[in-house]
Amino acid sequence: MKKIFISVLLVLIPVFVFSQSLSSFNLSREWLTKIEKIAPEGKGLKVKKSILIFSLHTGYNHWTIPHTEAVMKLIAEKSNDFNITLSKDISVFENKNIKKYDAIILNNNCSDRKRRDLLWDALKSDNNLSEKQRLKKSKKLENNLLNHIKKGNGLMIMHGGIVMQNNSLAFSEMAGGSFDFHPAQQNIHVKLVDPNHPLVKSFDPNGFIHYDEPYFFNNDYLNYNFRPLLYMDLDEIKMKRERPKDKVKYLSWIKKYGAGRVFYSSPSHNAQSMEDPKLLSFFLNGLYYVVGAIKCDDSPMAISE
Repeated sequence: MKKIFISVLLVLIPVFVFSQSLSSFNLSREWLTKIEKIAPEGKGLKVKKSILIFSLHTGYNHWTIPHTEAVMKLIAEKSNDFNITLSKDISVFENKNIKKYDAIILNNNCSDRKRRDLLWDALKSDNNLSEKQRLKKSKKLENNLLNHIKKGNGLMIMHGGIVMQNNSLAFSEMAGGSFDFHPAQQNIHVKLVDPNHPLVKSFDPNGFIHYDEPYFFNNDYLNYNFRPLLYMDLDEIKMKRERPKDKVKYLSWIKKYGAGRVFYSSPSHNAQSMEDPKLLSFFLNGLYYVVGAIKCDDSPMAISE
C-alpha cells in the first residue's frame, strides 16, 4: 500500500509543477555567452539599420525584460546589420528623437492597470504638468509613434509590449490587437499557419512545444487585419474562464501599417525560451521584416482562413 501511494505521488508531482511558472534567474554574462553561440548569422545588409529597444514598464514587471533586451541586442549586433540604442525614457518618442530609428522594439512595456497608458504613467512624476497637459503630451507622444511607423518605419512588439497603450484603439490598430487576458502558464503546442512562410522557416513544419502564458486578444485583433504566423488550438489550452467561440488564437503575426511594417510575437514570457536557436532565428527574421529586408506575404488574412 505504501509503495502504491509513493507511485501515485510521483505521478502527481509533474502535474503540480506543470501549472507553475518557470523560475526566474538573473541575467549573467555566462548565460549571454551561451545564447551568443546559438544565435543566427546575419544577411549582410549594405547599410546598417538603426534600432531602438524600448524597455520601460509601469505596470506588471516581466522578470525577463532585461533578458529580452540583452538577447535582442545580441542577435541584432551579431548579425552586423544593426546599430542598437537602449532606452527606458519616453523622450525617445519626441519627433526630434524618434526619426533617428528605422525600427523600434517594444520590450514587455506593460502599463499600469488603472489607465493602460504607459506614456501617461511615465508623465505622472512631472509635477510641472497639469492633468490636461499630461493627457495632451501623452497623446502627442503616442501619435508620434503611430506616425513614425505609418511613414514607412518598423515596429517589433515582444510579448507584453502590446499592453503599452492597451486602451488606445489607434495603438491597437497599429499593433494588430490589444491584450485581453491569459490563462496560467502551460505547455502550448505552437503551430505554423503556413510552414512555407519565410519568417517561420526555422521551425519544424509541425510546430513546437512552448511553455508560456497563452495570450488572448481583443479590440483590433477581432478584425484579423494581419497575416498570422503562429497559432494555438483552444481545445488544447487549460483555462478556468469560459472558452471563446473561436477555435484558434494567433500568437504571432505581421502586418502593414500605412507604409510601415509591424511584427508581433507573444512568445515568449520566459527567458528560458531564448535558449532555442529556432526562436532566435524567428526573432531575427522579424527584425529583418520590419526594416524591409525580407519581402514576404503580409496581406491581411481572410476571415474564412
